[in-house]
Amino acid sequence: MVKVELICVGNEILIGKTLNTNAHWLAKRVTSLGLKVNRITTVADDLEEISSAINEALSRNPRFIITTGGLGPTFDDKTLEGIAKALNLKLEVNDEALKMIEEKYAQYVKEGRMEKAELTPHRVKMATLPVGAKPLPNPVGTAPGVLINYENVTVIALPGVPSEMKAIFDESVVPVLRKEAGKVIFYEAGMEVLGIVESEIAPLIDKVMHDNPYVYIKSHPKGEEKTSRIELHFSTTSEDVETAKKRVGRAIIQISDMIKKKGGKIRPIKTFG
Repeated sequence: MVKVELICVGNEILIGKTLNTNAHWLAKRVTSLGLKVNRITTVADDLEEISSAINEALSRNPRFIITTGGLGPTFDDKTLEGIAKALNLKLEVNDEALKMIEEKYAQYVKEGRMEKAELTPHRVKMATLPVGAKPLPNPVGTAPGVLINYENVTVIALPGVPSEMKAIFDESVVPVLRKEAGKVIFYEAGMEVLGIVESEIAPLIDKVMHDNPYVYIKSHPKGEEKTSRIELHFSTTSEDVETAKKRVGRAIIQISDMIKKKGGKIRPIKTFG
């Protein structure tokens, strides 16, 4: 599978002020497209931390590195500077990005949201990209996303504002990831098990995963051990949905029979794929 690493930038995440919903959303979307998220890293708004995180990710040879946060006009927006340092690239004002930003501010003036669209140094900062980078249009906000092809890795930088991040991802990033994934699809399903504790289900999962090597099964307790309410999540990847359904279906039937023999009960299966 195509490997992806996510790097989230922001002191607000590390101090617990902001819940990292971006990582959750991106991981779900990337996985649904048939790629695999191998690691999620969170770092501070610090040049050295960002650069180090990029270099560490590069050492693991992912196909994509996607960052969120740190693309704005303020002093602590240092993601592009950190990426440039890690890739040994210079920063320069990107004409295409500058035009995007200029048009955005002109639109804001027209809408009455601001008085004038002056390109101040702080605004030009959002158009200062690593050399060779491609700006990605921001349908919701001002700062463009950024795509950089570096050797065999594509680095994609997205804003931290969730609505902006999602809009750029869906419009500009999804086509890139989908092309790389090819025909691979991700399929998942779930079921709830009652009356058996997780420690008793564990050997059943081991057995079923051994018999169904293409299916991954994860147990999620929904309470304390004594409540005996557990959600089982089944997932697989395949080049066609029918094969994926059959794989997961076989695993569900096998473990369902084993659970019933132990006196457990199963709630209706929820299919997500």
